[in-house]
Amino acid sequence: MIRTRLARLRGITQQWRCEKRWRGSAEELATGERSTRNRVARSILDHGPSTVAELAGRLGLTQAAVRRHLDALVADDVVEAREQRVYGTRTRGRPAKVFALTDCGRDAFDQSYDKLAADALRWIAEQEGGEKAIAAFARARIAGQAGAYRKAVESAPPDQRTEALAKALSADGYAAVARSAPRPQQGEQLCQHHCPVAHVAEQFPQLCEAETEFFAELLGTHVQRLATIAHGDGVCTTFIPKTSHAADPSRAATNTDNASASTAGRNPA
Repeated sequence: MIRTRLARLRGITQQWRCEKRWRGSAEELATGERSTRNRVARSILDHGPSTVAELAGRLGLTQAAVRRHLDALVADDVVEAREQRVYGTRTRGRPAKVFALTDCGRDAFDQSYDKLAADALRWIAEQEGGEKAIAAFARARIAGQAGAYRKAVESAPPDQRTEALAKALSADGYAAVARSAPRPQQGEQLCQHHCPVAHVAEQFPQLCEAETEFFAELLGTHVQRLATIAHGDGVCTTFIPKTSHAADPSRAATNTDNASASTAGRNPA
């Protein structure tokens, strides 16, 4: 019952998938291209679907400049072109083309997803069984994302599985890297420099704990969460001890139980 209800909430804290489309290159930032492009998108947000002429008039730009920025926004899936709706008697000729924000485009502006997600989890805790319900949701959320990570890890050589997991996480926006621990002979560290759910995880560390358990199950070994962004650290750091790199998948359940979830979401220091 909990999983059915919460499946609808899995996308609430994933607005970063759309927001990352807005990250301009250094050249764009230096020349002001990104700033002007944001003005074009903001004008569409404020005034609704707009023609090139309307945007040029509102922003004080040439129509050629507006078209150039719109082409880039369309390529980034921030805006889309559509035919202008005509109410009443249609005049001769084709309707003017207007540009409207896509769902991703709207998500790039101020939203309350974090607050909505936290409110939803708080309601679930009150209605469905407290912390156990939150933990069940956290595990269900990870399970829903597990396919790509599992495929990446299982297809990698045993001694490259942490790196493979880091690359898979990076593809989802976590900016993850694998590196040697301070004492390389002891193991590796998985470092996530971004966390899309950090603000929610501050209030609900079960999200971090479920992720730690999943890493242990996926890599087939005990792991320890050393630091998290949700706790105020600069990076989420998970220690993965050096093993024979020949973990038996049948041992995954046992290793999951041994994951150091007690430190997940908190800095043990």
